[in-house]
Amino acid sequence: MELELARLAMPLKHTFTIARGSEDVATTVCFALSDGEHVGLGESAPVSRYHESCDSVEAYWRAFGPLGDDPFALQQLLTDSTPPAARTGLDIALHDLIGKRLGIPLWRYFGLDPTRTPYTSFTVGIDEPQKMLEKVREVGDHPVLKVKLGMGNEIEILRAIRGIYHGTMRIDANEGWTPEQAVEILREIEPLEIEFCEQPIPAGSPEKLRWIKERTKIPIVTDEDSRDARDLPKLYGCVDGINVKLVKCGGIRGALEMIHTARACGFKIMLGCMVESGILQTAAGHLSPLVDWADLDGAFLLRENPFVGMTYRNGKIVLPEDPGLGVHPAGAVAI
Repeated sequence: MELELARLAMPLKHTFTIARGSEDVATTVCFALSDGEHVGLGESAPVSRYHESCDSVEAYWRAFGPLGDDPFALQQLLTDSTPPAARTGLDIALHDLIGKRLGIPLWRYFGLDPTRTPYTSFTVGIDEPQKMLEKVREVGDHPVLKVKLGMGNEIEILRAIRGIYHGTMRIDANEGWTPEQAVEILREIEPLEIEFCEQPIPAGSPEKLRWIKERTKIPIVTDEDSRDARDLPKLYGCVDGINVKLVKCGGIRGALEMIHTARACGFKIMLGCMVESGILQTAAGHLSPLVDWADLDGAFLLRENPFVGMTYRNGKIVLPEDPGLGVHPAGAVAI
């Protein structure tokens, strides 16, 4: 199998801001894995929060030896010693190649029911209050909204948004609060019917998450605290749910490990994403019948999505029927 890497630089519709910073262009690494007959597509959207980058992903695979000729050798090719972001791209490309060889979509390969996909949220990044309201109006009647917070005017913004938006609303502080701030804010906004709060405080303090959970009616969900399956047992009893992102845990195999471990711990599960193209987003989408919530909206934030895969029907994820990921370049019919 021959692997080619290329960067995708994707301008955003709006500057996207969270508590840690802003971006105007999303850059990811695209993987193309050829067996001479089929090409498996993959993508990685490395996160600097975890000390990974497009440079590190490319350097890892360009220094790697031959990949052999068997895409089914997943355990051999996808080892724990490979950094998660690098592993993610190859993992997805291998699964796409497997599905294309078998002639079936990945949801069928995993034995899943494509009608049981959740609705995805639409994320509104941090901005001036009036601009955030404008973004909410652009969302229209999308049924689920996720609002990024952490800049100090949370209550004002959420009250204003709830005044014009009546669907399901989630919030995400991206580690932006102290435990005391979290409890104060969450108690104040309980009347706004918030579905859950994602990662209110910096990762690494499960007992502080438990302290918050015991003092608010709004469920607590982790993101940065739940990087892979090994993180979940220590969160038992401290939170209500976890966010699974393929690029954090190393791809589809890592996500499945997290999902099954989370169910054993009694957690609710959300599938999340970075700002990414339809390749990485669709890979996560194929696992979405296994989870409770989805935040697979990264491609909504792009001016143009270079790859088309899963689609949406009034916010509900619709999985492709084509073999493998079912992803193709925008404007093309097939890979």
